[in-house]
Amino acid sequence: MFNLTPAAKNILILNGIIFIFTSNYIIESFGLRYILSENFQPYQFLTYMWIHAGFGHLFSNMFAVIVFAPILERVWGSRKFFIFYLITGVGAGVLYTGVNFVENFNLENKILRYVSQPSPEAFRKLFLDEGKEYYNQVYNFIEEEYSTNPTSSKNKDKSIQYAYDLLNAKTDIPMVGASGAVFGILLAFAMLFPNMQLMLLIPPIPIKAKYLVLVYGFYELWSEFNRMPGDNVAHLAHLGGMLIAYIILRYWKNKYGTYY
Repeated sequence: MFNLTPAAKNILILNGIIFIFTSNYIIESFGLRYILSENFQPYQFLTYMWIHAGFGHLFSNMFAVIVFAPILERVWGSRKFFIFYLITGVGAGVLYTGVNFVENFNLENKILRYVSQPSPEAFRKLFLDEGKEYYNQVYNFIEEEYSTNPTSSKNKDKSIQYAYDLLNAKTDIPMVGASGAVFGILLAFAMLFPNMQLMLLIPPIPIKAKYLVLVYGFYELWSEFNRMPGDNVAHLAHLGGMLIAYIILRYWKNKYGTYY
């Protein structure tokens, strides 16, 4: 059904083999960490994009490789396509790390300010502003314990522990997956073949490539600023992959007169 090209086939095989042997140790050691984490290593900028947390995660990324990568590879050649894939993946990780550093640095400062002056109101605001997805986990503590007895040293200490737990939850989760590179592929496909008709699976309607990628981009941007409880997707890495891909293609356009 799919006529796979060499680089696309090797990407699929390598991701599949790594997935078979993936364990918590692999994810913890080779996923991309917060740059100030004691678990961060520079090689994680490369290794994170070959690891997936679950079959659904792997399937969604590799399905996009199967559909879009062979067409780009036939235009660019295997070597150029694979270099593009690596650069967009690594670049997405670097951009995500930069933004993540700013966000986590600000979060750490807010938590330190809270620790210096703990109160139920400040605790509630901290979680609503910085950890809304975790708010339900501390709701009972705020309303039934802390608010009714705000001067209790036990409640203050417990709130401080929750605050540090929030910091750890937000800063020391390893990022894994090829999504940054995959979104780079999608952006490149839309720029090379903007008017190619694609058939969506749900709903089964045709859509031009440029509109499909535009919808994806806006969705990722919206999702980043409107996170739902339990959403651990690195939306900024997806957008980062698209941005790196755009920069590469514009460079090729200026240098060679084409996107290839």
